[in-house]
Amino acid sequence: MNAGRVRTVLRLHRTALIVWAVFVLGSVGYLVWLTEVTADDVHATLAACRDTPSNYCGLWASQDFSGPMGWISTFMYYGFWAVAAWSAAALIGRELESGTARLAWTQGVTPARWLAAKLTVPALVLIAGGLLFVPVFRWAWSAHRDLMGDHWGFADVFAARGPLVVAYGLCALAVGTLTALAVRRSLPASAIALALVIVLNRYVEKHRDEYWPPVSGDGRELPDTVWQLGGGDYHPPSHFWPLHLVETGIVLAVAAAAAVAAFLLLRHRTAPARTPRQESPA
Repeated sequence: MNAGRVRTVLRLHRTALIVWAVFVLGSVGYLVWLTEVTADDVHATLAACRDTPSNYCGLWASQDFSGPMGWISTFMYYGFWAVAAWSAAALIGRELESGTARLAWTQGVTPARWLAAKLTVPALVLIAGGLLFVPVFRWAWSAHRDLMGDHWGFADVFAARGPLVVAYGLCALAVGTLTALAVRRSLPASAIALALVIVLNRYVEKHRDEYWPPVSGDGRELPDTVWQLGGGDYHPPSHFWPLHLVETGIVLAVAAAAAVAAFLLLRHRTAPARTPRQESPA
């Protein structure tokens, strides 16, 4: 993949790139503000309420911190919905539908290299965004646990505290690409890709607590930091990384399978038609 193809992809999809950059940088900046400024204001309000007889003083103060934190993790996690729809419609489907892709293939760019550039550039952008967002979110989420109500087992928090949030984005990119190549119409491909990644996510989430053996309870009252399951079992905080990395591996495996299938389908669709051999006269 040469620099020219990279510039072409960036130029064609600069609006999506700008939106993604603004979202990531805005989220990171807001996390820093919440942790360094808002949290101090909330703590001051709660401290003042200790000397106030009213039962309602500071009742919603912690929401000024935990509420925005929760929304940031939610939007970042479920951002893969937008990635699936965008990759199916704008990244691949629109160029197949308009004939732009075939025009590129006649100008010295093979279909495989065209698709490689189309996938590699947004994949690197997604990874770069995750490398910036995840460490900052982990720091912000852990800095003031007394103000946070979100448990580490919540779906969005669970994903946003590690590479899983990036894995879902990469998976959505690959699934959207494969769907666009199969359907070859942007709007139907976008809807189908979105439905596929939502079903995949719901299925994987449903079995999330099964990706690592739980600990059996001994009848004692469990602390709030554990993820309680049915039958007295639970996952302690130390199980976060095993559970998280197993799910990340599953999602990345689906992403890799979808990407390989996309290249194979493209090769099949663009292979020159073979004419039947004519039998030589006897």
